[in-house]
Amino acid sequence: MINRKRKVADVALKLFVEKGIQHTSVQEIIEKANISKGTFYNYFTSKNDCVADILEYLRYDASQQRIAIQFGKNAQDRSVFIEQITILIRLNEERNLSALFETILASNEKDLKRLVLRHRIIELEWLENRMIEVIGEEIHEYAFEGTILFYGMLQHMLFTMRVTNSEYSLNRLVDVILSYVELILPNMLKNNTSLINESAVDILRSKVDKKAITLQELQDFADNLKQQIEFNEEQEDLFEALMSELQRERIRKVVLQQFFKPFQQQFQGTTIESQVHTFTNLIWYYLKSI
Repeated sequence: MINRKRKVADVALKLFVEKGIQHTSVQEIIEKANISKGTFYNYFTSKNDCVADILEYLRYDASQQRIAIQFGKNAQDRSVFIEQITILIRLNEERNLSALFETILASNEKDLKRLVLRHRIIELEWLENRMIEVIGEEIHEYAFEGTILFYGMLQHMLFTMRVTNSEYSLNRLVDVILSYVELILPNMLKNNTSLINESAVDILRSKVDKKAITLQELQDFADNLKQQIEFNEEQEDLFEALMSELQRERIRKVVLQQFFKPFQQQFQGTTIESQVHTFTNLIWYYLKSI
């Protein structure tokens, strides 16, 4: 069944690439795959569910190839790391997925955008963990930002080379850009310089991995903050103002948002500074959902 399901997903992918997801009907997939409607819905609950499986198959294929490359070799081997990075890029090119991803991200289809963003975050997290493994635990705090810098440079370099019809070796491209990031990370570490804080990463993950934040979850997060340090008078006043506004039958979003910056400033230099930023980001995300 798994092989048959995958074959249907492969047929759907070809149609999605050729016509676009929105312009491909379930009926077209059924006819092209030579299956019944019942079989399609036995495999997938919807077209979006089919897209989710296509991305899952892509990640599975990449992970299997990455494991095979690393088997029996030093986990810190840089050449192995480079080869592992190129695998997903090659698979994307072979299956013509890059253009499809960009079309989805430019669309108004929230569920599809969430699937693609989740797919990209999973890849960012894989690269982050491998980067720490290869370069060293000392870059842990800066590795996610280093990963974003790496992919940003790589994507723009690939775009430029394709547009100018320049010849390039993907392995060499990854090697050189990785060497740039290897120079940047020690500088970030030395100067304690980072543009993306932990709270921003948390909110990014929450947008694609979690259900919408609830009021009870905000309350639980707030309770945890209060247990960690004793608030001074100004911190307590702003905290109570935030929580009081959240309990109103009609939450005044404009009023709440005015508290965010002064509340964050009150905790600068404290042990919970990052968590306070996460808390206000989660409130912002909650306000967007109501």
